[in-house]
Amino acid sequence: MLNFEFYNPTKIIFGAETVARLADLVPAKARVLILYGGSSAKKNGTLDEVKAALGTRVLQEFGGIEPNPGYETLMPAIEQVRREKIDFLLAVGGGSVIDGTKLVAAAVKFDGDPWEILLKHGKNVNEAIPFGTVLTLPATGSEMNSGAVITRKEMQAKLAFLSPRVFPQFSILDPTKTSTLPPRQIANGVADAFVHVVEQYLTYPAQGLVQDRFAEGLLQTLIEVGPKALSMVEDYDTRANLMWVAALALNGLIGAGVPQDWATHMIGHELTALYGIDHARTLAIVLPSLLKVQRGHKRAKLLQYAERVWQIKQGDADQRIDEAIRCTGQFFEDLGIKTRLSDYELGRDAIEKIVAQLEAHGMTALGEHRNISLDISRTILEGAL
Repeated sequence: MLNFEFYNPTKIIFGAETVARLADLVPAKARVLILYGGSSAKKNGTLDEVKAALGTRVLQEFGGIEPNPGYETLMPAIEQVRREKIDFLLAVGGGSVIDGTKLVAAAVKFDGDPWEILLKHGKNVNEAIPFGTVLTLPATGSEMNSGAVITRKEMQAKLAFLSPRVFPQFSILDPTKTSTLPPRQIANGVADAFVHVVEQYLTYPAQGLVQDRFAEGLLQTLIEVGPKALSMVEDYDTRANLMWVAALALNGLIGAGVPQDWATHMIGHELTALYGIDHARTLAIVLPSLLKVQRGHKRAKLLQYAERVWQIKQGDADQRIDEAIRCTGQFFEDLGIKTRLSDYELGRDAIEKIVAQLEAHGMTALGEHRNISLDISRTILEGAL
């Protein structure tokens, strides 16, 4: 097992009717900015519930944070926080709202162009204002980690940053808040969480026995509850398990002490930035092809994945790996997520644009072995046509 440090200070408040806990979690004299996405938080009553729980605190709102939160969208929020002397942020929504809130929290006290936070991947963040979250869409795990991904549309760039200063102080996870989500968002959340686990698990053996078993359990849970969440809208236990597994998929626990990949995400980010494809759907496009191309380097873990996650025990080693990769792609397809570039009307001309963007953003040596060059990224994309 590799050396590691594990730190996660986020307090989780889980269960139905827990939004009322905001009354105790947010400082009594705080000046609060509530950040949210579209109109769903208003329509389903969550925003009113949040305001009621916050009582007489000074409250302001900032709405309109889109999926793949836009840098341009968030700049006015930073100015609002400074102008109104806001000292606490509350994200109400899914991972995009939370990611955007993280950038706002870090940028308010940042001396310089906030884009530098993304260019330096958060290494230059020295302080941030505190914030909490009320999660309404399980997917990204942003409610329990210190990372965020932001898109700058004018540059067609989608970059990530990490900083221990942007862990949420707390996150309220009420599964009932997900009951009105459309099937597309549920499917995306399942796929996103699944690939988060795979990126930390399907690398090479590092004798992280505990991490492997945790990861395999999370993957099996997603395989079990993902289809149920699509078909059983009001089933509380299914929604509860999906919400918790998505948080555990990327809270640092299963990635501690083991090698990590993240090439699927880096390539997928360029697909979203260039063509606006949902983040989770870009992952479903890239992952099966990446596993095929990298099968030699991932051979031992692919065989483990085949046996432990998909219960594939028949056939020789190559046949078992083939079947595990097939099952992975079929899982996404069964969720209603297409897995080929051609499904999104993209062909070979798109591949060169994606590779050029990878080069522009320094993504020239990806994967757990840093052996995925631009040429190999091109091969992966060609395999996904």
